[in-house]
Amino acid sequence: MNKLSLILLVVFFQNTAIFAQQIDFSNLDNWAAHCNKIPGVLLPYLKDTNNYSKADVFYVYPTVFLDKKDERWNIPINDSAQCKKVMENAIRFQASAWVETGRLFAPYYRQAHIRSYRMLENGGREALLFAYEDVKAAFQYYLDHFNNGKPIILAGHSQGSTHVAMLLKDFFDNKPLQKQLVAAYLPGIGLKQNEFASIPLMTQESQVGGFVTWNTFKKKINHEKYDMWYKGKAVINPVTWSTEKVAERKKHKGFLFSNNKMYTQSFSTHLIDGAIWISTPHFPYRSMAWTMDDYHIGDINLFWADVKANSKLRLSEYLNVHN
Repeated sequence: MNKLSLILLVVFFQNTAIFAQQIDFSNLDNWAAHCNKIPGVLLPYLKDTNNYSKADVFYVYPTVFLDKKDERWNIPINDSAQCKKVMENAIRFQASAWVETGRLFAPYYRQAHIRSYRMLENGGREALLFAYEDVKAAFQYYLDHFNNGKPIILAGHSQGSTHVAMLLKDFFDNKPLQKQLVAAYLPGIGLKQNEFASIPLMTQESQVGGFVTWNTFKKKINHEKYDMWYKGKAVINPVTWSTEKVAERKKHKGFLFSNNKMYTQSFSTHLIDGAIWISTPHFPYRSMAWTMDDYHIGDINLFWADVKANSKLRLSEYLNVHN
């Protein structure tokens, strides 16, 4: 055996050992956010803690494992570059929308590479299912040690929504835990309207016990992506939280941009078959929007203030009904 082959063999066995291990979710280092670990990036958005004793939010971040040169299917949770992306992008600009709705739990997980979605039959499905096992284990640990019967809001985006949808099927759909479900926010993936047996698509802003989903495009739609993933799927308008065809710009509550500033009444929102499209956002950096094929990356932060207000409204409605 030559030296290169030996090195590759050692790397293979090291990686196999890493991925054979189960993640210890009793260790706070394995959580991006936790009721006993509120990261600093969330503190600017946490002004009101009144709901902390009332509900929990379990959030699963989207794919940040995007390097085309990286041939791995899944990535260890101790990869510092990935953890930084999770914290600085997903937790700061997505999870922050729910941080005032309840105690936030966001586990790190050995997520699948972005290529998994276009190579489902050639390793992608297995990579996504492997990632889900981490999310499932984290959720089970949360239930066993922290929930104590509290109402639950589930939230994700893209790959995170894929895993949250599986949590709904494994833990909530036609199961006793469903009575604790306030709402599930699942933007960034294509879901059938009857995806779940007993968990409906919610089409009213104060409805509880179901899910909402949307996928954001420009007016000039990227049809390759739209036709493949979203056409014909479930969708609501995340400004009106209904199937209303148009939400005028004045109804838009707020877009949280990467400069940490909020831009209100920034765009109009239009419902189409399985997705939404928005007008070019009104904010100082709008020229950046012209270069993008679609707004998938902004499914949550484009509607940050809308999501925040809606999750609080649904929790209030849930508590009114169940108390």
